[in-house]
Amino acid sequence: MNRILSILLVVSGLSAVAQQRPPAISSPDVHKDHSITFRFFSRNAKKVMVSGEFLSAPVAMTKDTSGIWSVTVPPVKPDIYPYSFTVDSVQIADPSNTYIFANERFKRSIVDVPGDQPLVHSLQNVPHGKISYRYYKSGTLGTTRQLLVYTPPGFNPNGKTKYPVLYLIHGGSDTEETWTKVGRANLIADNLIAQGKAKPMLIVMPYGNVRPAPMPDFTKDMVNDIVPFVEANYPVIEESNGRAVAGFSVGGGQTLNIGLTNPSTFAYVCSYAPYTATDEFKANFTNWTPDANKLNSQLKLFTISVGTDDFLYEPVKQNIAMFTEKKINVKPLIVPGGHTWMNCKLYLANTLPQLFR
Repeated sequence: MNRILSILLVVSGLSAVAQQRPPAISSPDVHKDHSITFRFFSRNAKKVMVSGEFLSAPVAMTKDTSGIWSVTVPPVKPDIYPYSFTVDSVQIADPSNTYIFANERFKRSIVDVPGDQPLVHSLQNVPHGKISYRYYKSGTLGTTRQLLVYTPPGFNPNGKTKYPVLYLIHGGSDTEETWTKVGRANLIADNLIAQGKAKPMLIVMPYGNVRPAPMPDFTKDMVNDIVPFVEANYPVIEESNGRAVAGFSVGGGQTLNIGLTNPSTFAYVCSYAPYTATDEFKANFTNWTPDANKLNSQLKLFTISVGTDDFLYEPVKQNIAMFTEKKINVKPLIVPGGHTWMNCKLYLANTLPQLFR
């Protein structure tokens, strides 16, 4: 009798646990017409909203009798978009989606809306490179740090081929993983290399936040630690014409500081929507009197890209005008859109075919 009672208690307990466990739901669901359904489970929430860079304003979700909140948004332009839920004023990532935006501040998920034809960042049936997580000793910062290295299809570490390198920097609150997990830099490179539009190259993605050290120390870390580490461990071209530096937002400002103060190291400088309201930029460029002829001869490519809806559009235009006034050959790329990773992919896809030619 005691044994039967014990069994009944266990079954009852399991049943109670099962009732408390959230139901298995699918979110997000991308439909053939490019509309998207989002779902979230909460019996107790009073209000749930979905926000995303494909929406002009947050959209309310509705709850059914089982506690599942849902909404289907109209068709959106194919791309990769960050989004989040706001549950009773608290922003969260979608708990049903393992595709998380790599960021230290924002709690967002990612939805991939494929195009009717493959987009430049999509996974295609082409040879693929490899992403490696590497650790390097930073003498500048007195610590060991992580970076990601993309090696192109057919890469042979022991071969005779010497590869050029793009050093690619993320945005301010992003991480060294954002360029692959959100920007799809590896797939963009795979596809453009397969099409013969880009040269096979390494792409090195370091972590650009060096706090609590002074942020200008990242420039020293790049030149004194990161570049030597790559050149000691990979068969790469050890000359300026085999090195490029690019970056987005804060990373775009770091790109200008790194590239333009070290033109004998980097012959290609590509800045994406740069944030330049920093002490380092002011120190480098407020009273800057470059030898324009010499700098132009050292730089094989100098580009600045920005979207017309970017909150940095006006300061970026001012920086472009400043470089032009200094008679530096800068090649602007002005496109629609805002301060987004959708535009980042566009900037990178525009840059890669111009490098190492």
